[in-house]
Amino acid sequence: MQKLPADTMDNFQTVLRFFLNQKATIGYSFMALLTIGGERIFTLVSFQCPCNHDQNFAYGLTFLLGPAAVLLVLGLFFSTKLWRLYTGCCLNPMKLCPRGNCFGCLRAFTSIFTGACVAPIMWLCVALLNGTFYECAVSGLDDNLVVDLFCKNKTMKCREELARVPCDRSKLSSDERMELLLMFRAQSQILGWSLIIIAAVVGLLGTCYTNCRSKVSYLQLTFWKRYVEKEKERFDAYAMDYATKLAERNLQSFFENKAPEAFPFPSHKAWEEISAHYTFSRSEQCYSTLQRCVERTDRETPPEKRPVLDSEYGMEMH
Repeated sequence: MQKLPADTMDNFQTVLRFFLNQKATIGYSFMALLTIGGERIFTLVSFQCPCNHDQNFAYGLTFLLGPAAVLLVLGLFFSTKLWRLYTGCCLNPMKLCPRGNCFGCLRAFTSIFTGACVAPIMWLCVALLNGTFYECAVSGLDDNLVVDLFCKNKTMKCREELARVPCDRSKLSSDERMELLLMFRAQSQILGWSLIIIAAVVGLLGTCYTNCRSKVSYLQLTFWKRYVEKEKERFDAYAMDYATKLAERNLQSFFENKAPEAFPFPSHKAWEEISAHYTFSRSEQCYSTLQRCVERTDRETPPEKRPVLDSEYGMEMH
């Protein structure tokens, strides 16, 4: 097989490194495209404004906030950091605040919630910029202030037909209906852009505050982030390989009806240590709970020869 020239390989590696370094940006861009596509599908396929005073507000608000709530729950559900903090905390509440650092725990939960809010905020921004859900919801409000705002200097017919404006069943003239629709969509888009600006400003201020309070320099913080990414990547690969070897050893022992070979395992204490929330300490240059665990000089607990799950919980894994 013909080898690629050295210059071509260098260019390819440069492009590959660029995309690997921009994983977060690419991921958020892909999430934005999915959000836009999902909003368009909802609007064209399933959304049909009922166009009456009793249901417009609830129906429009459900389509505006419902998917955002589902995305928030999914964001929390798939948060590895959340489950590291939460798993086992009922039996050991101190897992939530290792070393008694309640402020660090609060920061961790804030970071988890902030990360989970990215997708819901994207949905709200896209939905508000489109305006379809908002105009349905607002047209169903019976509040006198809202009605007076939309039907100012107009006939009583405007008040009666306001809920039917999002549909083609309105008895208003086409000019009046278009004027109201444009007013609804303008307000919706203003809210959408306001949400985008607020999210951008809060994100910038949060990043500035975090970097300002950082106990390490910018380059060391960058290295820290790279290390955490690589550790997680290698941990997943190593765990898969180790689990495969364990499965092969157990199956071989079972089918050949012989005693299993020695297979060392980390102790339960070690698993607990590396699963805890990491808190930085100036007294030790560690970048994760895993590194802190392996570099300890007082690792007294010997590795276990076989994995054991506490029978108290009757755990069975499939």
